[in-house]
Amino acid sequence: MSIKSVLREELENSLQMEKNYARELAKLPAGSLVRRVIKARVYYYLVFREKGRFRAVYRGKAGAAEIEKFRRAKEYRAKYRRLLSQAKKQIRFLRSALRGKEAI
Repeated sequence: MSIKSVLREELENSLQMEKNYARELAKLPAGSLVRRVIKARVYYYLVFREKGRFRAVYRGKAGAAEIEKFRRAKEYRAKYRRLLSQAKKQIRFLRSALRGKEAI
């Protein structure tokens, strides 16, 4: 087995991981829940971007389950973005290694 075949196999695995991470990111709810205190009362807003613009949608007095759902979604979003970034860097490296001019 040559080094190039191992690199090709690793590239295929990295491309599959990239696709999986992107799919998991798409499953997560958009935006995050923001708590605002107005005149000593607590209100929650769903904050997200739509067509490049900032939007805040009033959610009212959110329950503990909804707050926890958005907290966990925020954690997972950060995790998958980090993994997606690493996969893209690895793909870029593997493609440049396979494109090399010398015989391996």
